[in-house]
Amino acid sequence: MMLDATKGDVQRELLEKELESVGIRLNRRKPNIYFKPKKGGGLSYNSTVPLTQCSEKLVQLILHEYKIFNAEVLFREDCSPDEFIDVIVGNRVYMPCLYVYNKVDQISIEEVDRLARQPNSVVISCGMKLNLDYLLEMLWEYLALICIYTKKRGERPDFNDAIIMRRGASVEHVCHRIHRTLASQFKYALVWGTSTKYSPQRVGLTHIMEHEDVIQIVKK
Repeated sequence: MMLDATKGDVQRELLEKELESVGIRLNRRKPNIYFKPKKGGGLSYNSTVPLTQCSEKLVQLILHEYKIFNAEVLFREDCSPDEFIDVIVGNRVYMPCLYVYNKVDQISIEEVDRLARQPNSVVISCGMKLNLDYLLEMLWEYLALICIYTKKRGERPDFNDAIIMRRGASVEHVCHRIHRTLASQFKYALVWGTSTKYSPQRVGLTHIMEHEDVIQIVKK
């Protein structure tokens, strides 16, 4: 989220409120609550942890507001009533957000320090090109991106043309990124890098790649 540092927290609060109203939850994970409507049997309520914000009576009142009279509810963490409502509605989106404050060259050093110390925040100046390298690092981390380098048999790896993948990508995902028919012609792959026990290691389609691995694909 790109923000104007000269506007303090006002712009951020307005944008967060707008996103909250349409069901987008920033830098929060889905509440650990098991909820399943039933056709009969009333309310089955339980919790595996002490609850300080919800009670069985409150849960029942909330369910009745949504015309739900039969359900199984299991709290696995201490959640608020609003979080329980999010689980009932079921259409909330939980996503990470990096707050990027631009124009820090136009505010005091004390304000820059305050903004930089906030969680999930980066301070930059596009005009003066300040802190852009750190922003790039944080974007890679938040987007969970990795670089995969390819290698042809008998040649050196091509470090100038990386394949950008999501963290957790397998050799099969890499094959599809290179060409849609490559996976069907796949025999095995040789991988160099931190994802292997030794280099090169012969792997199959299910092998999970890691950042800056080198791969050589052998076809049938």
